[in-house]
Amino acid sequence: PYRMPREAEDVDRIYRERAERYDGSRDRCVKRARQLTHARLAVFLAASVSFLVVFEVGAPASYLLLAASLALAVAFLVLIVRHNQIERRCRWFDQLAALCRDGRARIAREWDALPVHDPVAVGDTEPYADDLDLFGHVSLFTLLGTVATPPGRTRLRRWLLDRADRDTILARQEAVAELIPLIDLREEITARGHSMSKATAAGAESFLAWAEDRPWLAQRPLILWTARSLPPLTLLLIALNVAAIVPYAAWVLALAVNLTFSYTVGAHVHRIFDRAFARENALQGYAELIGLVERARFTAPLLLQIQDALSAQQPSAYLQMKRLHRLLALAEVRLSMLHAAIQALTLWDFHVLRRLERWQLTAGRHARGWLAALGELDALAALAGLRFENPGWPFPEICYDRPQTVEATGLGHPLIPESVRVANDVQVGPPGTFLFITGSNMSGKSTLLRAIGINVVLARTGGPVCASSMRLPPLSLATSMRVYDSLQHGLSHFMAELKRLKRVIEAARHAREVGEGPLLYLLDDILQGTNTGERQIAARKVIGQLLAEETIGGVTSHDLALADTEPLAKARHAVHFSEEIREEPDGTRISFDYKLRPGVATSKNALKLLQIVGLEHSAEGGAGNATN
Repeated sequence: PYRMPREAEDVDRIYRERAERYDGSRDRCVKRARQLTHARLAVFLAASVSFLVVFEVGAPASYLLLAASLALAVAFLVLIVRHNQIERRCRWFDQLAALCRDGRARIAREWDALPVHDPVAVGDTEPYADDLDLFGHVSLFTLLGTVATPPGRTRLRRWLLDRADRDTILARQEAVAELIPLIDLREEITARGHSMSKATAAGAESFLAWAEDRPWLAQRPLILWTARSLPPLTLLLIALNVAAIVPYAAWVLALAVNLTFSYTVGAHVHRIFDRAFARENALQGYAELIGLVERARFTAPLLLQIQDALSAQQPSAYLQMKRLHRLLALAEVRLSMLHAAIQALTLWDFHVLRRLERWQLTAGRHARGWLAALGELDALAALAGLRFENPGWPFPEICYDRPQTVEATGLGHPLIPESVRVANDVQVGPPGTFLFITGSNMSGKSTLLRAIGINVVLARTGGPVCASSMRLPPLSLATSMRVYDSLQHGLSHFMAELKRLKRVIEAARHAREVGEGPLLYLLDDILQGTNTGERQIAARKVIGQLLAEETIGGVTSHDLALADTEPLAKARHAVHFSEEIREEPDGTRISFDYKLRPGVATSKNALKLLQIVGLEHSAEGGAGNATN
């Protein structure tokens, strides 16, 4: 285990040193692989020459040369196996070095240097996932990029979208805290997970569907006993033909019967193999990961629970998955050029399927639980990696006591690099109040809302938060920030936003009715698609309904008079951002410090921004032409 670093620079140094060490190990492996390549060529040439000379000399030299040829052939095969092992080691060290470089890119928030994860389309998740940048390339999910196994990625996605209770959050925090210094374990989980990158969630689900299904061959005893009877009969006929008791046509006919049986009745066998394979070498990767987890020493109850899920049955999950991998390796004979001959003699596929179905009966019903446990550990390790790479981030305090508020000191946006991130102290709540955020364009209002939302998501997931401290109850979450119109559905931007706001209010009502605690809502400059008068009336009604549902939330607006009337004026907690405008010789300059201040904003900058980008004179000219 590593001691916890104190600064991001310490983590960057750790990753840099580890990457250099892995690069050195890879280079040594490459050198060794090159040597083995030369040795293979030399042995192959020696074996070929020795074998050719056998026919040019007489006994006993020919026997010695033949023995030497066979020995050299065996040595050649050994060198091939060893060369493949070394090449796998090269790829392994290269992958570990790449993970360290990815870690350095995450620390610096160099998004272009990070791999692109499989996208999550807008509309496939909760609306706040897009509003808060939970998924996509520049996103929280990318910042949690060490999660690699298909079950782990699925589990982490679910955690980011679901509300967890206090006990669950605290159990995850304890498990994450134990995993933080275990960088070797976390790296190996990620590296082996990446080696299963082609094993998509759909592939894993295909395997699980087969594992939990009823055996096909065992339910067809006639086919099973036919498959068991035909091969001995075929071999007997071959032996009788060698003894000149029956003609060769007898065993040729038997082979024809076997092949006909294989490619008619047995056609379903290969489809079952395809379901069980779950994409290439994924099962071997799962077996290695399960073995890694079973051998680890944990103390956190949640981590011990994961270990119990993998080792409760005997043989353990690791031994069962290794056994399955060996059985599926036997099934790969169907891909060989000799498959037809082997199948004609032995009906090989039927016997392999019967052994697979025995595994299916004894272990298949546990497989989903094994992969779920592995996915949970992978998701926890990703949260631990986030904390390791951001040493200043604490775990939030999860509370139930009244008043129910979100209180944070030094709150920042986790996707912004630390070098330019500006932190603020924020309080949202208690119920019956709302945070009213004003300020001019580009001053930081939307970023503050997103910082609140994304840190709440991290908190209820069980991870650390980008703040000096944070205290909050378990929360439901709803937002209206990025709203999209739809040409396909004939939905204007205004109507789309009304539907989103209705969904927010319904979520608030549901949270109150089921007693889940307060809903946190985040509304960014709502109802811009209508005139000022109607917008004020509609926005006040929306906020009023949310206040009546005992929610807490934040609202940004350019409309400084939005919350001037009762009951909003009494319920609002007004804060604002400001800017500094300077007239310099080369033009107007505007700057922001992104620091939150009490009260309602007193400045506007839309016309100044128009002037800065050079549109002021164009607008005046256009107006003059129109007048003329």
